[in-house]
Amino acid sequence: MGKAKATSGPVKAPLSHFDAHGQAHMVDVGDKAETQRVARARGAILMRPETFALVRSGSAQKGDVLGVARVAAIQAAKRTADLIPLCHPLALTRVAAEFELDEDRAAVVLTVTVETRGRTGVEMEALTAVSVGLLTVYDMCKAVDRGMRIEAIRLLEKSGGRSGHFVAAAP
Repeated sequence: MGKAKATSGPVKAPLSHFDAHGQAHMVDVGDKAETQRVARARGAILMRPETFALVRSGSAQKGDVLGVARVAAIQAAKRTADLIPLCHPLALTRVAAEFELDEDRAAVVLTVTVETRGRTGVEMEALTAVSVGLLTVYDMCKAVDRGMRIEAIRLLEKSGGRSGHFVAAAP
């Protein structure tokens, strides 16, 4: 995905998940064109340095923390419509979960990229995947560190569809 200018400011259109009577509904995407849709999201889990060392070495009591969290993130992207009530079920063409180990902050950073060719975007799938991937790290390490903190889950970039290309401003 190429670089584009970040957009921000007030919402210019009414919230699409509410009808004219204020009732929640699933948005009709039947008339939208099928396009390549890509979204990338990121988040981090901060932990004690001792916990970070266990994750980095792969010697946590429950096993390969990052391997299990990667599979959980991919599964979460595929199941987003089961978790978020008004999301459309999508046929995903790619889900990639990539971890970075930030030793200075004792943090595991997860970036997920999700792709499809369809009528609606994959932002929710990318955000859900990051959330569940990081929750899985928490679950696998909570026996040694209940004070871990998940933070900064956000959409970094999305492309495809009528709303165009979005790139988040630097934090």
